[in-house]
Amino acid sequence: MNTYATKPSDIERKWYVVDAEGVVLGRLAAEVAKILRGKNKPYFVPNLDCGDYVVVINADKVKLTGKKLTDKKYFKHTGWIGGIKETTPAKILAGRFPERVIEKAVERMISRNPMGRQQMTKLKVYAGSNHPHVAQNPVVLDIAGRNPKNKRSAL
Repeated sequence: MNTYATKPSDIERKWYVVDAEGVVLGRLAAEVAKILRGKNKPYFVPNLDCGDYVVVINADKVKLTGKKLTDKKYFKHTGWIGGIKETTPAKILAGRFPERVIEKAVERMISRNPMGRQQMTKLKVYAGSNHPHVAQNPVVLDIAGRNPKNKRSAL
């Protein structure tokens, strides 16, 4: 018997488009992170970037369950003394770059190393329903239809 070892030439990349309208943020981010990492493929190996490209549209219409919209806090530091800043998902979604909520959620589910940064370059997030990746013929991925818990209509 021989053990199959995946080589970089064996990896084939696909493009997926995901509509985030009404989908719960954490469930969306977990599925997207799995695809970016390549864990949905039978030839997955942890030492190679096997993942696919993911285009997320309607990022400004993503939902959060419970009181996370107002109670969850994101922190960043300016580098100066006492320079810690905090914000909430509600402020970010209502602000200029609502796609950052999804980017941060997925980024925190990916490894924090050079390969994780390479995998994050394959994530494309857009606030509206238009995206410039039509030429790649992305396959529509229905995350909301996989499980009734994935989609929220209220709040």
